[in-house]
Amino acid sequence: MEKKILERKDVDVSMTWDLTALFESEEVFNEAFNEAEALCQEIEKSFKGRLNTASAINQCLDSVRVMYQKLHFISAYASLNLSADQLNSEAQARNMKTSNFVSGLDSRLSFVRSEIIQADEELIDEAIVASEDNRNYLKEVKRVKQYALHPEVERVLSALAGTMNTPYTIYNRAKLADMDFKTFSVDGHEYPLSFVLFENEWEYETDTDIRRAAFDAFSTKLREYQHTISAAYQAQVQKEKTMANLRGFENVIESLLHPQNIDRELYDRQIDLIMAHLAPHMRKYAKLLQKIHGLEEMTFADLKLAVDPGFEPDITIEKAGNYIKDALSVLGEDYLEVIDRGLKERWIDFVQNKGKSTGAFCSSPYGCHPFILISWTEKMREAFVLAHELGHAGHFYFTHQQQNIFDTRPSLYFIEAPSTMNEMLLADYLIKTNYDLRFKRWVLSSMVSRTYYHNFVTHLLEAAYQREVYKIIDSGGSVQAPILNKLKREVLESFWGDAVTINEGAELTWMRQPHYYMGLYPYTYSAGLTIATEVSKRIKQEGQPAIDDWRKVLGAGGSADAIGLAKMAGVDITTEKPLRDTIEYIGSLIDEIIRLTDEIEI
Repeated sequence: MEKKILERKDVDVSMTWDLTALFESEEVFNEAFNEAEALCQEIEKSFKGRLNTASAINQCLDSVRVMYQKLHFISAYASLNLSADQLNSEAQARNMKTSNFVSGLDSRLSFVRSEIIQADEELIDEAIVASEDNRNYLKEVKRVKQYALHPEVERVLSALAGTMNTPYTIYNRAKLADMDFKTFSVDGHEYPLSFVLFENEWEYETDTDIRRAAFDAFSTKLREYQHTISAAYQAQVQKEKTMANLRGFENVIESLLHPQNIDRELYDRQIDLIMAHLAPHMRKYAKLLQKIHGLEEMTFADLKLAVDPGFEPDITIEKAGNYIKDALSVLGEDYLEVIDRGLKERWIDFVQNKGKSTGAFCSSPYGCHPFILISWTEKMREAFVLAHELGHAGHFYFTHQQQNIFDTRPSLYFIEAPSTMNEMLLADYLIKTNYDLRFKRWVLSSMVSRTYYHNFVTHLLEAAYQREVYKIIDSGGSVQAPILNKLKREVLESFWGDAVTINEGAELTWMRQPHYYMGLYPYTYSAGLTIATEVSKRIKQEGQPAIDDWRKVLGAGGSADAIGLAKMAGVDITTEKPLRDTIEYIGSLIDEIIRLTDEIEI
């Protein structure tokens, strides 16, 4: 079972993304800096100190939109190159150069927002009426007005943006460049280990000795870096606390929810209801895994086991793509065309290589097609990951077609709905096209173990832990590795109860995810999947009208808030009902898996 991870230079180029869609060459990339600099100078010369009429405001913002698109391309090119290989010193230098350059321009252009914020509301309202393209940007300026700082302070903060992202940079360097997991040994046989191998392979390994040995070796290496990573995290949350205080927010959570335009009630509800009401269902699922795999003790290291590991088929990228296209055909021919282009035109980086960012993501620079990072393992479960990321790609592709750059990005509360929606559609398609009981059980268990576990358990438990961290920070405290370990263990034990032993090393799970450096991102996964679950139910019951509503939502981008977008899709997230219904739906899936298991074993 040898698994060798290649250097980036040795991988099959056809399996990597093609970034020439952003810049044909390094020379063209470097020239873009000069173009952006020239435009920045033009904006400063023409508008700085002169935003005193509605016409001037809108003319300035028209130029800023052009600038934003240039900066999207520059930033994406640098960050995507680095994501493909964090070990590449050239990519590191390019990304740092880009970060400093973009921060510098943002600082110089901070006068735009500052001058508009200081303007009379009547003038802002006049500008709103005069320009549909700038309307939502100006409305947002009015919404944040009370939290704005002195223009000179805003300029300095913009200039420091790259430096203020240093905690995340340190985290990635430690995780992807410095941590060398080497190998681990079981019965005299050596097995290779890395972040990617552990999270994509060894966590799912059916041999208990190998799986748990991999977990122990992985945890041992994480523990060596716990104090460095906790120092980076402390710097991150302290930065967020300082910014919340400066801007006059009551606490850190309120300040981080403000950009999402979401009330605290919806945030707390998502965490509290799932911790209380989903936990019993997931404990039942853990007991089922324990029974199927004949484990004397169910530990945290065993939770990624498959219900039927011998059944999960290997699959090629081409075949997975065909499944996905068939499943998503209900969304229309133009949607399928986007998926097909993504698969054929190298929008996707499939390979595994040393230094590559872990997990999967979709980057969608405005004015260009999306880019997807994934580490393909030839397992059918990856089809759901690919469908998920293509959901992000399809969402932003159509949003970019219909919205200007100011109105493309929806609230984080909604951001995961289109991606998880695709997972729902894929599962529904697979069940309808194969009547074999083992296949049906595999699909249902994939939904529970991948789609719902990932979004409603893994990320939700991150959110519950994150909330406890901010309580400490808001009270004037600080967080070091022992405290973070204690908080994470307590959250895990609270959720899993006596159904799962939270073994040594599980408390270090806070070191594995990058989401803590992205504000209140973790809870939004379950929020998005709640919306997706309810919309998929509508599609099953109502057909085309529900699909038409969903397609409108995919093109709406950030032109409405999360509540408005959900309402467009026929879901009322101002009430508990969608979340409670989704939790019960997960419970019904688990009950059906148990029933099918009993039937298959007879």
